[in-house]
Amino acid sequence: MGKADLRIDWATHEAAKYAVENWHYSERMPKSKLLKIGAWESGRFIGVVIFGVGGGNSTHGGKYGLKKAGEVCELVRVALRDHKSPVSRIVAVALRFLKASNPKLRLVVSFADTVQGHYGGIYQAGNWFYTGLTEVDREFHVKGEILHPRTIHLRGWKQVESWLRQNVDPLARLVKTPGKHRYLMPLDDAMRTQITPLAKPYPKRVKQATTDDQSAGRQGGTDPHAPNIAAE
Repeated sequence: MGKADLRIDWATHEAAKYAVENWHYSERMPKSKLLKIGAWESGRFIGVVIFGVGGGNSTHGGKYGLKKAGEVCELVRVALRDHKSPVSRIVAVALRFLKASNPKLRLVVSFADTVQGHYGGIYQAGNWFYTGLTEVDREFHVKGEILHPRTIHLRGWKQVESWLRQNVDPLARLVKTPGKHRYLMPLDDAMRTQITPLAKPYPKRVKQATTDDQSAGRQGGTDPHAPNIAAE
């Protein structure tokens, strides 16, 4: 395939939601405060790169010697249909757009889901810093969904298995999920110097895994009526 004319710009909520629900394995839009950056190839909408800027634990700047909030964000979704540009290039251009639009941001964190067999290939291709696995997490299986305790809280439910069974889903249960691979991308030279000592060797592709794109497995079934507009 020839090199495509790639354009990055703000995406509407409608376009981002469509991309996530159709081209991302989770099929779910995140609930936190979001920065939604769209991607177009030769004028054709191909998806979004979404960053979360909420006050959650993953974006707590204190871990990296930064302010508690406002200087760290999380790359939470890469939702793409069939495209020509490498995912690492799309993400790299989106990062430059993000930094130019939000000069106070200094660090981006993202996670590769080991449950899905992901190891972080797109981050490795983009020279992100790998800092190891997160701790084993506790989540809840409720009504067919795996929900983080924070999501349970946001829905007004108690983070207690017995309460969930009595009030929400009689089959609700607590599950432990393995840690995720954590990657960091500094947005300035001082931040790069600061996190360099945290770097560890990249993990290798899991043998049984066939893909490592956040949007993998959701490329087919594209809709000719997909949103084709940008800006909010």
